[in-house]
Amino acid sequence: MMRWYAAPVPQGLPVRQVYGYLFDGEGRVLLQDDLGRFNLPGGKPEPGEEDYHTILARESLEESQVAIGRTAYLGYVRVEDPGEEPYAQVRLAGLLDEFLERAPDESTGRTYRRLMTSLERAPGLLQWGEHGTAQAETAAVVAAATLGVELAGTDAKAEYVD
Repeated sequence: MMRWYAAPVPQGLPVRQVYGYLFDGEGRVLLQDDLGRFNLPGGKPEPGEEDYHTILARESLEESQVAIGRTAYLGYVRVEDPGEEPYAQVRLAGLLDEFLERAPDESTGRTYRRLMTSLERAPGLLQWGEHGTAQAETAAVVAAATLGVELAGTDAKAEYVD
């Protein structure tokens, strides 16, 4: 079970993953395409890593070969899997600074395609249901207000940056 909270992670709830809605200069968001299965850039903290921006910057570089600039906290997804302790997946919004040459992810060996699309289209591609739509709505508000992002409309050209 997963539930979205546009709030700080409660004390004592471990953060196991950090993902980001990363925006380009045209107001589009980056989605990783793993053979038709989409995800946001991000991943697991390394031992000793606690700063969400640092985690997202490292994972975005390793998985999607993108450098990021400023980020802003959005909230977290509380994950409750049967037989496991609950944990948090943190979400940030951020600005894309640079696309580097694509390369295999160090941890999986897979090379992900990089799809730039409107934030409005992202929840449908991610297939995260209601909590995905709520995240995207929060990302829209925070990206505009905090990062100065002018969001692309649904008519924005979706394209791969490979």
